[in-house]
This record gives sequence, structure tokens and C-alpha cells, in this order.
Amino acid sequence: MTSTATPEHRVPAVDGGRPVLSRLVRVDGEEFADRIWSREPLLSRADELGGAAGFDDLFSADAVDELVAGRGLRTPFLRMAKDGTTLPDRSFTRGGGIGAAIADQASDDAVLRHFAEGSTLVLQGLHRTWGPVLEFSQRLAAELGHPVQVNAYITPPQSTGFADHYDVHDVFVLQIAGEKRWRIRRPVHELPLRDEPWTDHRAAVEAAAREAPVIEETFRPGDCLYLPRGWLHSATALGGTSIHLTIGVHSWTRRHVADRLVETAVRAASRGPGLRGSLPVGVDLVRDGAGADDVEQVRAALVEAIQAVDATDLAAALAAQARAAQRPAPLAPLAQAEAARALTDDTELALRDHVAARLEPVAGGRTVIRSRTGVVPVEHADLASVGALLDTGRARAGDLGIELARTLLTSGVVVPA
Repeated sequence: MTSTATPEHRVPAVDGGRPVLSRLVRVDGEEFADRIWSREPLLSRADELGGAAGFDDLFSADAVDELVAGRGLRTPFLRMAKDGTTLPDRSFTRGGGIGAAIADQASDDAVLRHFAEGSTLVLQGLHRTWGPVLEFSQRLAAELGHPVQVNAYITPPQSTGFADHYDVHDVFVLQIAGEKRWRIRRPVHELPLRDEPWTDHRAAVEAAAREAPVIEETFRPGDCLYLPRGWLHSATALGGTSIHLTIGVHSWTRRHVADRLVETAVRAASRGPGLRGSLPVGVDLVRDGAGADDVEQVRAALVEAIQAVDATDLAAALAAQARAAQRPAPLAPLAQAEAARALTDDTELALRDHVAARLEPVAGGRTVIRSRTGVVPVEHADLASVGALLDTGRARAGDLGIELARTLLTSGVVVPA
């Protein structure tokens, strides 16, 4: 059976009738994909993006104050740094007081004190804590095909929060308020993987930081920089408080494919006696390692298993990793539960955004809906109506059957239209 994908994998997300990406780059999507993506930086000024209001709809100074003072944020959703050094969590957090056995909530007065003394405030995971950013980031991730995260950096005047470094993910830098002087330098380590942080190349980074930057520009509200992973960067706030969002794009790479390929092959090879057999009595792995014959036997078994890996098995492993990397659009649990209780045949339902639901065959000739919310069994008689739901994104409860519709509501696969 061919799996059925959710609409977001076929229809680009839009913002005001245009792709979300077009708010961030001054070139069209095709040129960005072919010439810029993962290759070179791209600075897009506010007037080139046609956004007179900048990114005020996504984030603002008022949002910072609300998050710090009114949302009870805990670490690691915030951190602070000064002159390239991260401050201890306990220096800007406090206990929650009576009735809240929490020791690490943001302390607004401590944050204020550190900020006034020149420390940068970092609000992490805004793609989970701030509604406009959450929605925007999910739509951008759907367009790019790569998961994203969003942090905010709030820097006092004439301060540098972090010294020159590189990230192990691509970034879009959105200047929200104030001005910041950015310095960009070429990579010292090309296309770093997630387990290759800049600290592994500290000496090379520090040496490169003494050279002239290839880009040195002042960013103003509404400007946006795309920076591929590995490019060195640092920034200093100028005359006022600077606020910028960093959208981190955690690119899927061929290394991810290789990891899943080897993992699948090892699992398959381990079913045979060659890998399951014990090493000889008296083996000394500490001193000698594995014997040459054992290594060659394992190598041969793995090569054979890698060549035999079915593309379908590999696709399933990659799909599971992709589902785990993001979350579906938020839903309201109480309203959802009430909708499930009040179902009628005429109730209109919509596939939950970004739920990544697919019909998949499983053992025993059965079929399930597999999604970011889990697995829902589907009877053979319901396959046509469920397939139509996944293709179109909408369905009447009566067409699905009340019981199945209720199950899909309570499992979070669909929401009231």
C-alpha cells in the first residue's frame, strides 16, 4: 500500500498569500535553494523584503517583558551571558514561592540587574513558548523540509554577548529592535555536523577572529541575515537595546541517511549467527582489541547487510526520526475533549497542521495511521474515508464514522474545522 502524506508536504505554507521564506530573503525561493542554501550568507535589508513593519508581528520588547515577568519561564528556556561567558543559572533565577516547588524560575529583578550591567538575555525555544513565533516557525519548517528552533537575543547597548563562534545549524537572523554590528568570517571547519561544535576548533576560530571579516554590517529593524552552518560570527549592540531572533535550521544531511542505513543494517546482520557468536575465550579487548578475523567477519556481514537494506525500511527509519524532530500545531485539550463528546454526523473535521499523518501497513495485514501523536488502527472498511481525509485535509464525522472520528479527535490527529 502506498502511504498517504499530509497536505503540508505537498502545498507550501503561505503568509499573507506568499511563502513564509519570502519574508526572510530578497531572492525567490528557487534561487535561494539553488545558489544560497548551505553555501553562502545572504543579507536582506528591510526595504528589499517589502516589510515596512519589519518583524513586529512576530516578536517585540513587550514580548520579552511578558515572557520574563509573567510566564514563569524556567531554565533552559532562558539564559544570560556576558563577554562570551554564560552566567550561572542560579544568578538570574529564583524559587517559585508558596505552592510552587520550583527552584529555577526567571527572576525579573535579577534579570534586570544583570542586563543593566551589560549581560545579554537569551530566550530559548520560542518556537514552543511564544504563539506568533511558534506558528511562523512551523510554517517555515514545512517549506524548507528541515526542522527549526527559535531563540531571541536581547543585548544592552555597546555589549557583545558571545565572542566569535560558529553554529552547527543554519540560521536566519531577524533584527527586531535596535541596531547591531555583525561581523561574519569564513568557516574554519566546513559544514560542521551536530557533534562538531566550535569549541572543538577553538584555536582556529580564535585565529580567524583576528582576521578581517568578509561581511561587517550594521543590522537595523526588519533586516534579515541567512548564515549557513560553520560561518563564524559575532555581534555588538550599538546605541540602544538590540533584540534579534535567530531561527536555527537543523538541516537533514546525508549523514542522517548514513546513520539510519548503518543502524538498519546492524539490526538485520545481528539476526544471523555471525554477529551473535561470542568472541574467543581469553580475548583481551583492552590490550589487543578484536582479532583480525573477527573484524573481517563483521565487516563482511555488515557490507552484505547494507547492500540488502530495503529502501522502504530505510524510509521508515528516517520518517520516525523526522516525526520526532518536531511537534504538531498546538491544540486546546479541553475544547478538543468537548468536541469529541459533542460529535454529530455533520461535524466538520480538519487534519491537524503539521501532524505528519500517514497510512501505513503493519504486521498481520492491518493498517494504521502513524503520526506525530502516535498510532491509530484503521479497519479495512475505513481506508477509503481515511485516505480522503489525509489527501484533502478535511472530512465529515459521518463519513469517517462517529467512533473513528472520536478516536481521531481524542488522539489529536484531527481538530474541529
